[in-house]
Amino acid sequence: MLYRFDNRQPVTGKHTYVSNSAEVIGDVIIGDNCYIGHGAILRGDYGRIVIGNGTAVEEGAIIHAKFDDVCTIGNKVTIGHGAIVHAKIVHDMAVIGMGAVVSISSEIGAWAIVAEGCVVKMNQVIKPGAVVVGNPAHIARDINDKDIAFWEHAKQVYVDLAKKYLELGLEPLIQTGVNGK
Repeated sequence: MLYRFDNRQPVTGKHTYVSNSAEVIGDVIIGDNCYIGHGAILRGDYGRIVIGNGTAVEEGAIIHAKFDDVCTIGNKVTIGHGAIVHAKIVHDMAVIGMGAVVSISSEIGAWAIVAEGCVVKMNQVIKPGAVVVGNPAHIARDINDKDIAFWEHAKQVYVDLAKKYLELGLEPLIQTGVNGK
């Protein structure tokens, strides 16, 4: 759901799917062909969130901006299930793994991969093309051709999924009793 707050309201691009169970609040700008999953929370209540085209914010992810600042998420970024992003900027094609934490004013370079459960500290900068792991985040290696092929495919899956959700919609089912009887 989209919510106006303090005279600020979300704007979504063409062919972008926002789940009814997501909460997109205030000053949030979402590009074209994006997927905002079920239970995601995007809080543009006292800062602004700007999301580029083709980005997936998966289920249960939280994005927030610092007071009077902007959290910029680039084009074709993947933000995994349950991740928390409070960064200054996540550059194009980056991947934030499931359950990762990207803290206040941090920067994630283009094509960087923040592994599942990883913690990027406040003000930490992750260089482009790095694969980071651990708490605090540290470089494990640079991305390779296999990573690029996998993530190019995975990113397209979410663009296609957004289109399918928009075309088909969701059909609520009413359960009448135990085991649907």
